[in-house]
Amino acid sequence: MNPKMIWANLAVNDLERTTKFYAELGFKPNGTPNAELTSFFAAENKLIIHFFLRDALKPGMKGEIVDAHTANEIVFTLSAGSKGEVDDWATEVEQAGGTIVSPPETFGKAYYGFVFADPDGHKFNVFYMEGL
Repeated sequence: MNPKMIWANLAVNDLERTTKFYAELGFKPNGTPNAELTSFFAAENKLIIHFFLRDALKPGMKGEIVDAHTANEIVFTLSAGSKGEVDDWATEVEQAGGTIVSPPETFGKAYYGFVFADPDGHKFNVFYMEGL
């Protein structure tokens, strides 16, 4: 198997709010939002994340979609270039309307990071690893 691209499809309740949140964090838009989805490039354009309105995504999922506020679905990990950048991301996330799930902290031998949730509860881990 040799996939040419990879993208994630996540359910959201408010496309305008989602578009504003990720734009404020500096994610690069992948095209123009439409009535069913907004889309962004992540990680230097190596991953595309589509945010579909829940009702538009559900038929293609062939099953229930969890409420990310109350259940975990996936945690995306975003790498930072320094501890200071981790702290800056935490501030930016809060200012954009995200929720800090766990504040920036040292964990393991060489890791520093935090976990946040976007307005729809999708979780991201931002971390800096010495030597990466």
